Amino acid sequence: MMKKQERQDTQEFQVSKGYAYYVFLLLFLLYLFNYVDRMVIASLFPYLKVEWNLTDTDCGWFASVVTLMMTVFVFPVSFLIDRWSRKKAIATMAVLWSIATAACALTKNFTQLFSMRAVVGAGEAAYTSGGHAMIAAYFPEEKRATMNGLFTAAIPMGTAIGVILGGAIAVSWGWRYAFGLLAIPGLIVGILFFWVKDYKTIQITKKDGAGETKMGWKDIALEFLRTPTVLFTYVGYIGNTFVTTALMTWLPSYFNRVDGIPMDQAGVKTAIVFLLAIFGAPLGGMLTDKLRKKWFHARMSVPAVTSLLTGLFLFIGFFFLEGKAQYIFLILFGFTAPMFAAGGSAVTQDVVHPGLRAISYSLAQFFMMLLGYSLSPIFVGAISDRYDLLTAFKFLPLFSLLGAIGFFIGAFYYGRDYNKVQKVKLETSN
Repeated sequence: MMKKQERQDTQEFQVSKGYAYYVFLLLFLLYLFNYVDRMVIASLFPYLKVEWNLTDTDCGWFASVVTLMMTVFVFPVSFLIDRWSRKKAIATMAVLWSIATAACALTKNFTQLFSMRAVVGAGEAAYTSGGHAMIAAYFPEEKRATMNGLFTAAIPMGTAIGVILGGAIAVSWGWRYAFGLLAIPGLIVGILFFWVKDYKTIQITKKDGAGETKMGWKDIALEFLRTPTVLFTYVGYIGNTFVTTALMTWLPSYFNRVDGIPMDQAGVKTAIVFLLAIFGAPLGGMLTDKLRKKWFHARMSVPAVTSLLTGLFLFIGFFFLEGKAQYIFLILFGFTAPMFAAGGSAVTQDVVHPGLRAISYSLAQFFMMLLGYSLSPIFVGAISDRYDLLTAFKFLPLFSLLGAIGFFIGAFYYGRDYNKVQKVKLETSN
């Protein structure tokens, strides 16, 4: 493993520090509202089950269809981001998913709500890819994991806001108002994003005997297949996102059934668990960047260790504890679970051609959505229908272990893959 940095870290896109943080704020808010609109459904399951006579598996599909549609559209939209315009693609996606969320309030049966949730997924398809690509351009490389950690903190915040406000609004005014009201903020910020500065699209080239030539589709595919660091990073993402999505989706129902508390209170109890990630995600990024000065592979090894800790906390909590003691270990899980994302997302930008950054993260999204986000709500719902939610949760530590193994193996390739990447200076585009 590499211990010394060999390639110079530089800021690739020359803008003022203040403007860079302004753009980051908009990206953060969009990521937050992305998760508000995605996760509000978790607090509405009991109302939908009663009104439309649904099963847990049926409700799981309302969460899973979002990520299935994201899986279908992530590649074409990410290609559009890399080859067309980051800001226009991001702004358009935000407007689309916000309008689709508002439309969920007008649905009258399972099929209609399922269809609108599918449109939400199509709108959110590659937002994260575009967000990470812009962060990589706007901030110096030595701060990349730190900024990605702060960016990732939007996930627990958005989840908490979606679950808490969704449950509270549903209790006070009905579940339809939860969709309608929570769609408004993302629409406003999405419109604002049309006016931020972007960088010019980068030509994707390779060096050969004739100098530099444009990469074809085969060359792009080989760029990733010959970069084992990103491939093992994708394995790490799959394991970790399977776990977090399962608990984001089903913990409110678990607390409702086990503790016998109303869904608005169950939503608050769940939110507290995931709000710990507001501290865990940035801390994971800062710790990763600090340790990287001594151990250059820290962007892989730190996620490996935190993934292992996450699995250990869940194993102890679900196998041996209950009540308040179990909840303490869920709190610990909420703190360590997001720590992998800062280093992992930075790696997807570190070891590929700068013109392929959105596509690089979109591959992580593709695999984690197909095998993590999409499968976990259905997996837990199906086991719950057959047994109970606690039995379903006992499988989750195995997926945390899978994530740890992926990051650990990838750490051995990081230095080599990092040093082969071509440096490109980014220029401002209108």
